[in-house]
Amino acid sequence: MELKRTAKATETRMPHVLVLGAGFGGLSVVQGLRKASVRITVVDQRNHHLFQPLLYQVATAGLSPAEIAAPIRSIVGRMPRVTVMLGEVSGIDTARRLVQFRDTGIRQLPYDLLVVATGACHSYFGHDEWVVLAPGLKTVEDATFIRRRILLAFERAETETDPAEQARLLTFVIVGGGPTGVEMAGAISELARRILARDFRRIHPSLARIVLVEAGRRLLPAFAEDLSAYALRALKRLSVEIRLGAPVTSIEPDCVRLGEERLETRTAIWAAGVQASDAARWLGAEADRAGRVKVTDHLTLPAHPEIFVIGDTALVRDAAGRPVPGLAPAAKEQGRYVAHAIRSRLSGRQTQVFRYHHLGNLATIGRRSAVIELGQLRLTGLLAWLLWGAAHIFFLIGFRNRVVVIIDWLWSYLKFGGGARLITGIKHQQQ
Repeated sequence: MELKRTAKATETRMPHVLVLGAGFGGLSVVQGLRKASVRITVVDQRNHHLFQPLLYQVATAGLSPAEIAAPIRSIVGRMPRVTVMLGEVSGIDTARRLVQFRDTGIRQLPYDLLVVATGACHSYFGHDEWVVLAPGLKTVEDATFIRRRILLAFERAETETDPAEQARLLTFVIVGGGPTGVEMAGAISELARRILARDFRRIHPSLARIVLVEAGRRLLPAFAEDLSAYALRALKRLSVEIRLGAPVTSIEPDCVRLGEERLETRTAIWAAGVQASDAARWLGAEADRAGRVKVTDHLTLPAHPEIFVIGDTALVRDAAGRPVPGLAPAAKEQGRYVAHAIRSRLSGRQTQVFRYHHLGNLATIGRRSAVIELGQLRLTGLLAWLLWGAAHIFFLIGFRNRVVVIIDWLWSYLKFGGGARLITGIKHQQQ
């Protein structure tokens, strides 16, 4: 008993690292400090870590939520000095080194070192009234809500007697031509044309109209132009209509307007922009237009070396001065750097500045095609799709055996199990 009390007292004297957010960045910090002499508290609004790159598959009924999420407690369960708490941040007192929370049993937590990795949400570029009409895709709740809208559209079209309304129900408009928009458009097309085609009697799901809208001049602007062109051709083969150079001017309950063009639809999906969390406001920090906190080249808040800000929450620049993209590999890389920096600081060593190493861009187009850009290597088609799947498994955090996971996912993705097509929460459906 005395030994236990001594161990507890020793642990209490250890530096306390408070990690806000259990995404790729936050959990990479925690895992990197596994053997460090620190106490760690992880706080998140949800009890699970989410593999966001595959959210679109939940939204299009390809996978169930449990296949792309894992409980945070199970991920850190074998780390005795890690405590997990549910909570929503309301403010940060940098002078007193306290984080305040709302609607939780614990009102505030002190810290010696703070890691802010609270991610980002949707940005509607000043049109927040579009939120309920064109949901975005950031959480499991978003994905199941969009899945419900898509599947209900087909169900309602089956019983609709007005041809004009039936056409609206069978038209799906995705706003944003980045990876999420491209992946959503391809997945909805395959859902309609290959999966639901024989399930209905009065309508023909294969005749559904899928429109992908992009304000810029090409799809996948972060990719090389030849890969953007390939994605355009691949989507057209899936009968997806593309509108380039077409900024959205209005979203209404029954249409999306592109200037003078009116796209009649009951289902619009937003994939056009993101806004960082409120971290800049909590910290009283300088931020860019997307709300990302401007950090030093050590990923710390200026004048506050005890506060690290990473992932989608931070404006981090690469060696060329360009903003580091908001990708899972980038967040993990920053998380590993912060863990190393904390270990070095505790041992009295200096830490070099953060240097981002871009691992490449990936996007899937349907079930057997993808585009990959890894430095000078550019791949398309089935081989790219297989590498896309392998890369996603490689970046898993805390999931069970990766070989089992990839088999389960690939089987579910290719077979398209019926369980993922359940319509739930209809009482809460908003059209």
